[in-house]
Amino acid sequence: MKNKYNLIILFFLLANSIFAQDQFVGEVRLFASNFAPQGWAKCEGQLLPISQNTALFALLGTTYGGDGRSTFALPDLRERMAVQPGQGPGLSGIDQGQMDGTSTLAPENLPAHTHVAQIKVSSSVGTSSVPSGGSSLAAPVQVFNSASRPIAEYNTAVPNITLSNVTTSTTGSSISVTTQPCLALTYCIALQGIFPPRP
Repeated sequence: MKNKYNLIILFFLLANSIFAQDQFVGEVRLFASNFAPQGWAKCEGQLLPISQNTALFALLGTTYGGDGRSTFALPDLRERMAVQPGQGPGLSGIDQGQMDGTSTLAPENLPAHTHVAQIKVSSSVGTSSVPSGGSSLAAPVQVFNSASRPIAEYNTAVPNITLSNVTTSTTGSSISVTTQPCLALTYCIALQGIFPPRP
C-alpha cells in the first residue's frame, strides 16, 4: 500500500515537472508578483552569459544588446508596452527590438479651433497708438471743422474694432505625454523549456 502511494506521488511530481516545462525558450509571459519564477528572468535588459544560455542566445542574438561574443541582453520591458514588429496600415512601422514611444506634436496634429477675445474700448483721448499692458484701446475723439461754428466731422461713438490674425510660435521639441491607463505586472522570459521549431 505504501508503494502505491509513493508511485502516485512520483507520478504527480513527474507530471508537474513535465507541465512546468511546457513553455518555449524565449517565451515572454506576465507574472503577478515582483519576482521571476525559477527558469525565468525578468525582462529588464540585463546581460546574460552566452555560455550558460546558448538556446536563448540562438533565438535572441544581440537584438536587445550585448557584444555577441560573451554576452547578450534580454528585452527591457520596464515601463514599456510590447508591440508586434512590422508595419500596420497607416503606421510608420517598427523593427524587432526597436524602442519607440516619444513623439512631438506638429500643427497638423491639433484640431482646428477658434479663440474669442474681449477687448475694452475707452472714449478717452488716446496718448499712444499702441495700448500698454492691461489698458484699453483708445476710441477716436470728435473732430470739429472750426471753433466758431463746430460741425462734427468724426463720430465719437465706440467703433467696431477689427483685429488682425495672430499666429503663435510653435512649441519646438516639447513632448506630449499621453500615458494610457496601465497596471504594473512583471514581464518574464523563459530561460529554459522547449526550443521552438520554425514553421
